[in-house]
Amino acid sequence: MLDTLLIIAAATTDATSSAGPLSELAGKFHVETNILVAQIINFLIVAFLLYRFAFKPIIATIDMRQQKIADGLQYAEEVKLKLADVEKKQADTLKEASLEAQKTVGEARSQAKQHLESQKSEAQAQAEDLLKKAREAIDLERTKMISEAKEEIAGLVVQTAEKVLARELTASEKSSFSESAVKEIKSNS
Repeated sequence: MLDTLLIIAAATTDATSSAGPLSELAGKFHVETNILVAQIINFLIVAFLLYRFAFKPIIATIDMRQQKIADGLQYAEEVKLKLADVEKKQADTLKEASLEAQKTVGEARSQAKQHLESQKSEAQAQAEDLLKKAREAIDLERTKMISEAKEEIAGLVVQTAEKVLARELTASEKSSFSESAVKEIKSNS
């Protein structure tokens, strides 16, 4: 690039040295072509140096930052997609857990109902068994009471007969009176 600048400077110097319309125009505006060429060369050198040492690193830094921003945006998009996937999986897991919980609750209710029914039928069977035993005990007690009452009534009949007859009865007479009293009580009841 520096070579190009030197060639341009040499060409402008040759053009200014030859008399022509440019030199006349420069003379009218009081422009010195040597100073103008030197300023152009200085401007080109400064522009080259600024481009080389200032603009180029700044542009590289800007490009690097733009790349980082693009990478960051791409990473954010990936994270957003992953988050959506995780949220979907979480929702599916919660749905499955809810269904499993409902199934477990249903099974527990069913088992509780079966247990309650079995306990109810068992309690009913026990109650019926107790009622049966109570009836049997009542029947046994009634039979026993009737038997005792018959014996007592027979004894009373015998005592009454002894007092009425004013004598003591023999064992066969006592037995005969007792049996007839029992028959009489059975027929009346």
